[in-house]
Amino acid sequence: MAYRVVYKTRVILEMIKFEHTIFALPFAYVGALLVQKQIPDLHNLLWITLAMVGARTAAMSLNRLIDRHIDALNPRTANRALPRGLVRVKEVWLLVILSFALLLFSAYQLSPLAFKLSPVAVAVLSFYSYTKRFSWTCHLFLGLALGLAPVGAWIAIANRFDLAPILLGLGVLFWVAGFDIIYACDDYDFDRKYGIYSIPARFGLERALLISAFFHIIAPLFFVAVFFVLHLGLFYLIGVLIAVVLLFKQHKLISPHDLSRAGVAFFNLNGTLSMVMFIFTLIDVLFPLHLF
Repeated sequence: MAYRVVYKTRVILEMIKFEHTIFALPFAYVGALLVQKQIPDLHNLLWITLAMVGARTAAMSLNRLIDRHIDALNPRTANRALPRGLVRVKEVWLLVILSFALLLFSAYQLSPLAFKLSPVAVAVLSFYSYTKRFSWTCHLFLGLALGLAPVGAWIAIANRFDLAPILLGLGVLFWVAGFDIIYACDDYDFDRKYGIYSIPARFGLERALLISAFFHIIAPLFFVAVFFVLHLGLFYLIGVLIAVVLLFKQHKLISPHDLSRAGVAFFNLNGTLSMVMFIFTLIDVLFPLHLF
């Protein structure tokens, strides 16, 4: 019995790619750090973390459910848990419901505005998985879903909207959309064959990578805008500069004729980028060193 529980848990964690939480969670913490330019109390940190876990788990589980028939046809994804029957559909639906419940309950524990807006987050997270069926802008919808992380964390503590978290969220939006385009290049032939919408399928690999690079130019500009709006210090700016280097390196690794290192660009460099932004924001909050 214990072995089955451990095995099923491992299968589910692999199915939802739990390790990819590293993309959005650090930016949620960045949003939380910048509200008052200090480390939030344990209550807020705990419930922001649980809200992010609930949101991420629900979104990925729902994505796997909605895409399970497409995944079964795609050689790259046919080995996933649902197509292989390693986990049952009703089990994943239960996980979706429980995860969204965790998100809503966590928002309730944080601030009134966070709780009122939590259905908006549920709607965005649910809607994204359908966009590849009718629009090549699906990458931007994924970016929006992850871009809500710093905005939501800010609202969870401040209980209000401000310009800074919106700018930060837009930076995350274009960063995520850019690397998702790179990831979608691996499915270029499959998407064209089966009518799946994506920027590579719509514009071709060469133009898709140019669009991705353009998005990765825009993203740091929004991060720099946060620097000026909140009058942040040198360490935050150093984090942004390192992020720019990582984005540049990402695009040096791939070309329309060689996508073999797209996985490295997708996970390693982008996971590093989010952690760099969090760590240098934390240092900036703890040891502010203003340039002007």
